[in-house]
Amino acid sequence: MSEEASSQDGNGKVSRVIRVGTRKSQLARIQTDSVAETLKELYPDIHLEIVAMSTTGDKILDTALSKIGEKSLFTKELENALERNEVDLVVHSLKDLPTTLPPGFTIGAVLKRENPHDAVVLHPSHAGKTLDTLPENSVIGTSSLRRAAQLKKRFPHLDFKDIRGNLNTRLKKLDEKKDFAAIILAAAGLRRMGWESRISQILEPDDCMYAVGQGALAVEVRARDADILEMVSILHDPDTVLRCIAERAFLRRLEGGCSVPVAVHTQVKDSQLYLTGAVYSLDGSNSLKETMQVSIAVGTQSSEKVDEQVQRVGVTANKIPGSVQDEAEKLGVDLADLLLSKGAKEILTVARQLNDVR
Repeated sequence: MSEEASSQDGNGKVSRVIRVGTRKSQLARIQTDSVAETLKELYPDIHLEIVAMSTTGDKILDTALSKIGEKSLFTKELENALERNEVDLVVHSLKDLPTTLPPGFTIGAVLKRENPHDAVVLHPSHAGKTLDTLPENSVIGTSSLRRAAQLKKRFPHLDFKDIRGNLNTRLKKLDEKKDFAAIILAAAGLRRMGWESRISQILEPDDCMYAVGQGALAVEVRARDADILEMVSILHDPDTVLRCIAERAFLRRLEGGCSVPVAVHTQVKDSQLYLTGAVYSLDGSNSLKETMQVSIAVGTQSSEKVDEQVQRVGVTANKIPGSVQDEAEKLGVDLADLLLSKGAKEILTVARQLNDVR
């Protein structure tokens, strides 16, 4: 627990103070507030204090994320605060969290996923168009190698350029200048900000698969804080947890990060977990893509005891049968191994080298 463990309300009743860490951006605050509100409804006696801070990724705005080469761009300062007991839990976008967390931390909750797909936001002068119908050599803004690699291949008539900044900044750059015909953003962020009306087109998996963990929120805690871990575990959405464990295991096995183009698509249907994963060269001309599935039917195992100390790709989910989590993790590893056997390592190594000299 952080130093201030309790406070008194007007009736003299003691309520516990839980400090929640977040990035300072408007989207991060909206996401954190939504988690805090849910916790407050579930535990009326706790008092939540939001502690906002800037991260390295928020401060470096003139360089593409993939060029900075730091795995924890948007998480390090928040984890430092967690380590120093200045906060008790931290709310992240799951896609910002590395697949291996620093010792002593765990993801105690993965919340129900918002739409994980990418969205096209058009410059007002192109209203009504799609990526297909934009004029030749139209410039599309994206800071993601994953998006650029897939879209270059799918829409060869378009030109892709880096665009950095938070959602507000990127939309401003799009609207106020003529530099970009459109930008590509995560649909989840736009929806959470209440800007759904700006979405011109949702990119389906055939056009652009999404990033590992995209659209899901994660609550990171100190692994030793059993009471906090128990408190937040109620927020877990089982389907989202299993999908994201598979996705994160796939990425970790490939040794991917934001400096290489790796994309996924997952689905839970009829007690089967489907994972499609792909790797791309920077220009999208070379790629490998495969799909595998596994049964996640719980059956007679539903009463099985889950070891609370076990983390799977950084996630502790003690309310979900361990055997099912193991199947999800194995699915990610097996799919990565299949791609590696077909030459994924070579594609990613070249992509990494080319990105370093860009």
